[in-house]
Amino acid sequence: MAHRIFLILSPAIVAVVLALVPTRAEAQAAAAPPQSVCPDDNHAAFHACATARLTAFTPQRTPHDQPDFSGFWRRRAAAHEDLHAHPKTPDDAGGPSVVVDPADGLVPIQPWADAQRKENAAKFLHHNAVCFQSGVPVTMYMTGLYQFVQTSDHLLIQSEEAHGVRIIPLSGRPHVGSDLKLWQGDSRARWEGSTLVIETTNQRAEVFLDQRGRFYTDEARVVERLTLLDANTMHYQATIDDPNVYTRPFTIALALRRNAQPGAELWEEACYEGNAERLAYFRRLGYGTYPGISGAEARRLKAAFEGQGGAR
Repeated sequence: MAHRIFLILSPAIVAVVLALVPTRAEAQAAAAPPQSVCPDDNHAAFHACATARLTAFTPQRTPHDQPDFSGFWRRRAAAHEDLHAHPKTPDDAGGPSVVVDPADGLVPIQPWADAQRKENAAKFLHHNAVCFQSGVPVTMYMTGLYQFVQTSDHLLIQSEEAHGVRIIPLSGRPHVGSDLKLWQGDSRARWEGSTLVIETTNQRAEVFLDQRGRFYTDEARVVERLTLLDANTMHYQATIDDPNVYTRPFTIALALRRNAQPGAELWEEACYEGNAERLAYFRRLGYGTYPGISGAEARRLKAAFEGQGGAR
């Protein structure tokens, strides 16, 4: 016979416990983002507002006389699902296109690469399913909360995604040799006024830009620009330049909003690279891990695609 244990609390204890639990209104107030000069999270509207205000705000400075980006920031985008506009479904949060250039909000992908994208989505796992690193710029819209820590010569960006950490030199030192490929690429930053410009090369390119199988090669160059619009709002944009895959460079933009909750901290999504049990399950369903693609391989596939008249 099963035994049940009942815990009887005195009215005084109940009153104390209830006092420690925030009301719904208090929880909503704590979770709400602070007031912003550009409050619209629609990416095109936010980008237009931000572009008009990029030089209007004088940010607080660090002891090293740099704009102070430190603190906790929450991304306002569902770009990891789809760079394009996409509806809300049981599996997707939905949202507008994160692409702000071209103005039509569409990724300018080459025909062969679009065919490859569809194959990618059908055959391969999204890297996050087995806890691989996301690369740049995907790390900046893959998870919800980020912590920025800044010194005189480095910016650290830590995310909730499993060991998703970027350590970006601000000292102007050159990139590493082109033969070294890294999950997060090789990033170097410089200041242009109050905007931090980060250039990333040397990526392993074993990640997708979104869950629709969009990709880049190991020759891609990504330039990010981060600018404080007010004390609680950061404009983030990234330009992806890979002529192997795209007809022209394209730019995405989104809002990063300061986390206003007191005592904010990161809770790591604690998984490990490869995640063997989950990977075995997906392999039984017929999915593999995306092997990535080099610039040379992309050029070969493009030539073959065009030689066959655009057919796969």
